[in-house]
Amino acid sequence: MGSHHSHDSQDTTAASASALPTPATQAGRDGLAALLARPERAVIALDFDGTLAPIVPDPDQARAHPDAVPALAALAPKVASVAVVTGRPPGVAVRNGGFAGVPGLEHLVVLGHYGAERWDAVTGTVTAPAPHPGVAAVRAELPGFLDRIGAWQGTWIEEKGRSLAVHTRRAADPQAAFDLLREPLTGLAAEHGLIVEPGRMVLELRPPGMDKGVALLDHVRALGASPGGVGAVLYAGDDLGDLPAFAAVDKLRSDGVPGVLVCSGSAEVTELSERADLVVDGPAGVVGLLKALAAQI
Repeated sequence: MGSHHSHDSQDTTAASASALPTPATQAGRDGLAALLARPERAVIALDFDGTLAPIVPDPDQARAHPDAVPALAALAPKVASVAVVTGRPPGVAVRNGGFAGVPGLEHLVVLGHYGAERWDAVTGTVTAPAPHPGVAAVRAELPGFLDRIGAWQGTWIEEKGRSLAVHTRRAADPQAAFDLLREPLTGLAAEHGLIVEPGRMVLELRPPGMDKGVALLDHVRALGASPGGVGAVLYAGDDLGDLPAFAAVDKLRSDGVPGVLVCSGSAEVTELSERADLVVDGPAGVVGLLKALAAQI
């Protein structure tokens, strides 16, 4: 490299920045190869807490790793989509991540509430799908239904917008009313594609649970409608809530879409690290991986 020491240090920095770790599994290596071969067809999906942001005692104080936004901004224009998938409301993840108004992140999406709400950087707005149609159908049927099975006395219906709850606490015998209602309400819910979530003297009728896997598959399928479709998916997470997203990537692989499963940190959640193709050292490791990808593609 000659005698210019400044060049030497720059070269080694560039080399280390672009040193991509090698996945431990063949499926992971295939996924990474597909991502590098056709980055414009790749989806990069990431959990927020513990993956892009270090875990802190007070979740309100969680902030993205200082290099996360620059790394994402370098990578995002080169791939089909960057999505942050989180159980938090999308606005909170956007605020804590510092994702709004960043050049390069125009096409970032945040899938919040496990995918029930979505924030798009390009518009800066949050969209939520219409409530499940089964909720409206059950809302119309419920009063007559309770009347018919003789459980109307002392029960009341709580309107929750995206779900409905039947409370039995005010009934003469709350437990008997609860036991009487549980099976018929489960049947009514099932007729309309809903499930019953039992609580303390309450039965909530709601849509089947959204999870990160459903959110990720919906996002990939929506993008897959575009010409060429999705060619590879990388998902990075750190906790049990990320297992459904890992399962979604496995499903995509079985459908012929290569994928890479990344675990951020390994000591606390061994189920995730054991299933991952690549284990990196917490948010700093995730950021390093994102930088390396951006440098290579």
